[in-house]
Amino acid sequence: MKLLSFLLLILIVFSCTTKQGNQPNKLYSKQAVEATNGMVATAHPLASEVGAQILRQGGNAFDAAVAVQFALAVVYPRAGNIAGGGFAVYRKADGEKGSLDFREKAPLASAFDMYLDEDENVIPKLSTFGILSVGVPGSVDGMIELHKKLGSLPFDVLIQPAMELAENGFKLTEIEANKLNYYQKDFLKANDSLTYFYNGENWKTGDYIFLPELAHTLKLIRDKGRSGFYEGKIAQAMIAEMQPKGGIITQADFDAYKSIWRNTVEGQYKEYNVISMPPPSSGGIALLQLLKGSEAFDFKIFGHNSAESIHIMTELERRVYADRATYLGDPDFYDVPVNMLLDSSYLASRFSDISLDKKTDSKDIKEGEVEIIESVETTHFSIVDKDQNAIGITTTLNGNFGSKVFVEKAGFFLNNEMDDFSVKTGVPNQFGLVGAEANAIAPEKRMLSSMTPTILEKEGKLLMVVGSPGGATIITAVYQTILNVIEHDMDMQQAVNASKTHHQWLPDRVLYEKNGLDSLVLQQLEVLGHTLEPRTAIGKMDAVLILSDGTMQGGADPRGDDTAVGLK
Repeated sequence: MKLLSFLLLILIVFSCTTKQGNQPNKLYSKQAVEATNGMVATAHPLASEVGAQILRQGGNAFDAAVAVQFALAVVYPRAGNIAGGGFAVYRKADGEKGSLDFREKAPLASAFDMYLDEDENVIPKLSTFGILSVGVPGSVDGMIELHKKLGSLPFDVLIQPAMELAENGFKLTEIEANKLNYYQKDFLKANDSLTYFYNGENWKTGDYIFLPELAHTLKLIRDKGRSGFYEGKIAQAMIAEMQPKGGIITQADFDAYKSIWRNTVEGQYKEYNVISMPPPSSGGIALLQLLKGSEAFDFKIFGHNSAESIHIMTELERRVYADRATYLGDPDFYDVPVNMLLDSSYLASRFSDISLDKKTDSKDIKEGEVEIIESVETTHFSIVDKDQNAIGITTTLNGNFGSKVFVEKAGFFLNNEMDDFSVKTGVPNQFGLVGAEANAIAPEKRMLSSMTPTILEKEGKLLMVVGSPGGATIITAVYQTILNVIEHDMDMQQAVNASKTHHQWLPDRVLYEKNGLDSLVLQQLEVLGHTLEPRTAIGKMDAVLILSDGTMQGGADPRGDDTAVGLK
């Protein structure tokens, strides 16, 4: 009797299937911004305006990116930073492309077992909260290198807007006021004295924040360049936060840090060339694997966010994230098998057992165990100038406000990036991601990341700049946004607005945005064997699309304060 009921359920569900067609799920109705002389899309309206201001002053996309990075460090301190790190992927108007790795590094005194107790068990929160979770910052060195190679305006012009915002103050949005209130107790717990961001859970929309110490830090960087941050007063202020609390970063770490220019990873998805970030990002390789696997399926016919589309994306994702956990790490320390992972024969074999009729158990893909996944915070911005120079930067402190440790004498938060290492093989980090020996902690090693700044070309011309925050969900959010444009004929804002799903091999469940999927689709997915779990939001995209007539479309995510500003 139970078997008959189950078969009847399958018959009812799939006989009632209605494809979503090419229309995005109506979670959000924000409209695309269009312009012809430049586009800046970031997580904060003030930062977007700073980037647009630099373009108006004759700066190129790379100048604007430097200015936006420093502006976000002021107005978006939960992820914008000068004491974190990130990745940049760029494409010049003449077709030259490359990537900059300004990811943080493990301190010289770090060790593979530094977060384990005497029984080799992970010590809770040691890699996520407080001073021992901090990696050696890369953002300032990265911005100086970016400007040195690609910038056109003087560096002091680019940092000036951030200095003024820190000195003159800025208004809190409702979202940022609520975020600060949520973390008030953590700020108290992680710091010996009250930070400029402490207000006893009483922050309100429109409140002003003034950061005079951060303004002074920015002035030192303006006047002294790299040494203004990695030497002298600011370096000493960071070290002073470290030593009394058991931190291990020293002046030798600051002296040794260098960002790295790397070759991008590239691959084809149909007639599109996809340019993305190489290791120590896992994002570029994983994205290319997902897109290559997608070529075997007709997502146009399946329809946007139909049960078939989500099922196939999920099956591809579970295999790709299992590969991520096994093979990816810092290429300066570990021989990442990039060619194998992107080889068409390997991928055909990897995806060959995907069934349209039922889900695969993740334990049949690779052994492992994950119990948690927590909220994440990173930020991405995309910029294209009038000449179609383009850059995507994803930057982070890791968790919201990083380690929660605030360098009061210098005015900024320190990252908690050490958690992105595999603190113990097979044990998940704060994002529920499992790693192996490839991502084990070692002095001066860069931790693996999911950040996926990406640029697409069509017929040799710039098509799209895209990226997202979201920890483990970054890769899948970027992947779906690309499919939304190419396969589901959405404009840039529709592709950003559209409801997204996520699977990362372990835990073996599909995350979906609450109220973003049709109830029938959810029912169909359950029949296929998937476990479903709602989330408030997945991804927070900021992207730019170039239309066939040269018009630029900015897509800024309605899940936050994200804003696109175009130059007409």
